[in-house]
Amino acid sequence: MEGDMFNGAQFDGKILQTFQKSFVQVQNILDQNKLLINEINKNHESKIPDNLGRNVGLIRELNNNMRRVADLYADLSNNFSKSMDALSEGDSSAGGKAGQKRIRPV
Repeated sequence: MEGDMFNGAQFDGKILQTFQKSFVQVQNILDQNKLLINEINKNHESKIPDNLGRNVGLIRELNNNMRRVADLYADLSNNFSKSMDALSEGDSSAGGKAGQKRIRPV
């Protein structure tokens, strides 16, 4: 996937693989959360004391999963910012206008 375009900026394959890996991790956690929520709802509707007690652990697991999702998105955001910074530095060092300053005579 090297050389793919994203909003006019080129990303190399390693960056795209990192993003894809993170998004797959997030999706897997969200899929797991869907199952947890369904089980929590069934336990709640059953009103059976053992099932209601089990919900405490399930809700803890759900909360931990949400923390993991937030952490993954934070990492994704940081990685994206670093990638964009690296790309813009590459543009300015390659003679692009982004890094040039105009010198005015005194």
